[in-house]
Amino acid sequence: MRQAVTKQRHNKSPTMNRITGSIGIVDTTFARVDMGTMAENTIRREAPKVRIVRYTVPGIKDLPVAAKKLIEEHHCDIVLALGHVGGAAIDSKCAHEASMGIIQAQLMTNHHILGVMVFEAEASTPKQLSATMKDRTVKHARNAIAMLQGKDALRERAGTGRRQGAPDAGPI
Repeated sequence: MRQAVTKQRHNKSPTMNRITGSIGIVDTTFARVDMGTMAENTIRREAPKVRIVRYTVPGIKDLPVAAKKLIEEHHCDIVLALGHVGGAAIDSKCAHEASMGIIQAQLMTNHHILGVMVFEAEASTPKQLSATMKDRTVKHARNAIAMLQGKDALRERAGTGRRQGAPDAGPI
């Protein structure tokens, strides 16, 4: 079976300049790449009227409460929770716990928190890891911008096999 691979295109439309709202960005000091600045730069460039609130924490298990605080105390409409997962077995367990906490924070606040986790095991070289982190972060920042527009903003992309951090799989 042949899988179609599509290239995700991003066209900055005039409507992107009119998007308003607020996006929280929570990142970690453990990450080996500054994912927070990547997300912030993408949002500033592509949706300049969006307010950004940044919060940096030590590690991935700190992401859920920071995301919840960004929503409840800083009135963010959506949050990007950016984390790097180390290569040890315990790191994968911590990532699972962080993901469960993010899901719980979403349900408690009734707001989307896009969990953007990059696992060290996804890459065989530091250069590849950096590229994966950048791709996933930028694409999820764009998803957050789109989601500020409402529940139907991503509908045209449904079933298209989009991926963050790797080439798109494409539809089947």
